[in-house]
Amino acid sequence: MDLDLTPGQEAFRAEARAWLAAHVPPVPPRSLETREGFAEHRAWERTLAAGRWSAVTWPEEYGGRGRSLLEWLVFEEEYHAAGAPARVSQNGVCLLAPALFAHGTEEQRARLLPPMASGATVWAQAWSEPEAGSDLASLRSVAVRERGGWLLRGQKTWSSRAAFADRAFGLFRSHADPGRPPHHGLTYAMFPLDAPGVTVRPLGRLDGKPAFAELFLDDVFVPDADVLGEPGRGWRVAMSTAGDERGLTLRSPGRFLAAARRLVALWRETADPADTALRDRVADVAVRARAYQLYGYGVAARLAAGGALGAEPSMNKLFWSELDLALHETALDLLGPYGELADTAGDAPEGGRWADGYTFALAGPLYAGTNEIQRDIVAERVLGLPKGRGGG
Repeated sequence: MDLDLTPGQEAFRAEARAWLAAHVPPVPPRSLETREGFAEHRAWERTLAAGRWSAVTWPEEYGGRGRSLLEWLVFEEEYHAAGAPARVSQNGVCLLAPALFAHGTEEQRARLLPPMASGATVWAQAWSEPEAGSDLASLRSVAVRERGGWLLRGQKTWSSRAAFADRAFGLFRSHADPGRPPHHGLTYAMFPLDAPGVTVRPLGRLDGKPAFAELFLDDVFVPDADVLGEPGRGWRVAMSTAGDERGLTLRSPGRFLAAARRLVALWRETADPADTALRDRVADVAVRARAYQLYGYGVAARLAAGGALGAEPSMNKLFWSELDLALHETALDLLGPYGELADTAGDAPEGGRWADGYTFALAGPLYAGTNEIQRDIVAERVLGLPKGRGGG
């Protein structure tokens, strides 16, 4: 693979870098896990959309630039290197939008994508239930047929962004198929979080911020127009969403490359050069971040040549979730006790950025399908090992 960018791609990088230099807020917005910070991040989404940078690979008619996956990787490198804010619209842009392009109708794309790109509609993810997480097919929430649509009933939990978002997408059991595998008879539905019958109850993470919410659905009406894909075959749509969640689009290499560079700079500023053990850990995560960048280029080139992904998103998810944790653990060990101060503490290093990132990284091996499940997938589908755990 040729790792040199074309003159057009270099020009694209320069354009992105110049725009970000002119528009990234000099003072970072507050945490998006607070109501005030959420509003500030939504305003940033509007700024991004005005520059047509909020959805780089989408067709222009929906608010994008019609650029390639490789150019999106380039943009992401510049975005994170510039210290731009986290994307509050990530669930919509990175997860729902690819499913809409693959399985939605033209009416759905025309109605839902432009407000998603502009930040006018922020989406929450409503997959997990109290007894259905990585084993998503065991979900119990239902969609009952009603004239012109469906009535949603049940409970969703750990719904990211749901505390302050506008709409949510999730999976519901709509058809009873006795004797068939549990992933049959599911329907993929989208619904407003302020619709009659929806109760949103925020859930705090370790630092108390409501990063998630649980949703209680009591006969929430969803018109047929807000069902994505064929009713009863929502598993197929959900799996394409899960593939995007575990793959490059949710956790781009640029994010980790920028964090690794910050870590190297932190080591140079604060570390004892004689501490070779810590030095080696810094070097290790920096190399892993660079390897992930090169892997991303390889995937983009292969897809552009007509290739396809198999179980790779599972390997991808294992890699970036463990890398993220290693990056932040190393940073906190470098910073010592002060590294644990939250963003509300005045003397927190980098405004508490490393501590906040560590709190988030702790969840990496759990969300988007636990790493144990991903290892099962890799063992069975990539290595051809026997199915099941400890059965022998």
